[in-house]
Amino acid sequence: METTKVVCNKEFQIDRVDSRLFGSFLEHMGRVIYSGIYEPDNKNADEDGFRQDVIDRVKEMNVTTVRYPGGNFVSAYHWEDGVGAKEKRPHKLDLAWRSIETNEFGTNEFMKWAKKTNVNPIFTVNLGTRGVEDAAHYLEYCNFPSGTQYSDMRKSHGVDEPYGIKMWCLGNEMDGSWQIGHKSAEEYGKIAAETGKVMKLIDPDIELIVCGSSLSSMDTYPEWDMEVLDKTYDVADYLALHQYYAGQEKGTKTFLAQSVDMEEYIHTIRSVAQVIKQKKRSKKDMKFSVDEWGVWAVPSNTVNNEIDEKPWQIAPAISEQIYTLEDALLFAEMQMVIIRNADAIKIACQSLLTNISACIMTEKGGGHWLQTIYYPFYYFANYAKGIVLNVSSTGPVYDCKEFNNVPYVDFIVVWNDEDGELVFFAVNRDEDNKQKVSLQLSDFEVDSVIESIGMTAADKKMTNQFQHDAVKPETVDNVKLGNGEAKVVLKPLSFNVVRLRINQ
Repeated sequence: METTKVVCNKEFQIDRVDSRLFGSFLEHMGRVIYSGIYEPDNKNADEDGFRQDVIDRVKEMNVTTVRYPGGNFVSAYHWEDGVGAKEKRPHKLDLAWRSIETNEFGTNEFMKWAKKTNVNPIFTVNLGTRGVEDAAHYLEYCNFPSGTQYSDMRKSHGVDEPYGIKMWCLGNEMDGSWQIGHKSAEEYGKIAAETGKVMKLIDPDIELIVCGSSLSSMDTYPEWDMEVLDKTYDVADYLALHQYYAGQEKGTKTFLAQSVDMEEYIHTIRSVAQVIKQKKRSKKDMKFSVDEWGVWAVPSNTVNNEIDEKPWQIAPAISEQIYTLEDALLFAEMQMVIIRNADAIKIACQSLLTNISACIMTEKGGGHWLQTIYYPFYYFANYAKGIVLNVSSTGPVYDCKEFNNVPYVDFIVVWNDEDGELVFFAVNRDEDNKQKVSLQLSDFEVDSVIESIGMTAADKKMTNQFQHDAVKPETVDNVKLGNGEAKVVLKPLSFNVVRLRINQ
């Protein structure tokens, strides 16, 4: 059994974890909204039609931030269709997902749901088919107190006080040819800069997120990011990055090594931002929002086939991916990459919350169950609090077709200085062998093990679809303390969390 040595020292820190890293995403797509979080005739529905069982799980997950209403959907969305009396709201063609949008759920319903779930909203404006004026009207509706056309419209809809929504995305994935209203970097940069300028005239306190590359595999990456930042640097607060990975057919070693690509993606974009900062002679450091990220489960091409076979349905059950243990391990690795870059990444939204690439699966008219990816999110969101340590490590590595020198053990260490905890999160990528970790605790005085959990399964392709608790974390006895060291043994293909009580 080989050993990965990790040296932890209080003095070597990356940054404090922003709570907004534990966000999620709701889009008008398939059953994400309708029968996902909103189903008035469900036995679990509350007085507003929201599924209380889902609200309870969202609180348990400790989701802090939710992006809405899209996604590809937003690039042809008229927000005015989703406010006011429900019986007067129009049914519209949703061009992004070739379905029928009833608009029964809209801005005010989302904000009421957000209040019940204790999440901060991120709103996205339509820069596909609309632009500066529409974004200004939407912001006025949401944030301006009263005495104007759109603020008084909000008041007439029963919302007297402004929402004060502080985070706004200027469009969605505008680099993508699939996007309605797709633009070149020059075209998008110009409209985003003008839209942001006008929005900050209305509410100077808002934070704006501009579209970066939609994937690290985009042909226009990273030139897109450079040109967009060149045009928007003065008005933007964050550059958005999106990333999904599939590739299960490549084999476990290559599949789980893809977080190495994500790390390189983020480092490249950070460098791009630094170049533009110097070009602008700016004192501002650009921050980042990974506001769509996740694993794309097998089969990965179903969504377009499903839409083509049965287009123009209301809330069709499309792309309802089922996650394996293997998927959950890559999911955990992606979340660790985000947290490792906590000095630059301040917002992240797992995509999506319910039913499509989702943590929570709901049954229409019935209950719900939890996917394998729910559990890593839960543990990071609840216990990755405090300061991410900049650790030094050595350990065994492997090579695969697309990546070299991939560590068998992927990990982060977070020091919760307020609660007196040191938390070690790790994935063992080794399919055949246990891996040993030696945490060299340096100037940390460890009192005891609070908890050690591990998540694995007899079969890496096991899911929770039929037996809903088939893959879930279990308490394990795998830690030995002594002589300023914590020795941890990780089972093959496992996600692990070790919480250590430290003397402050």
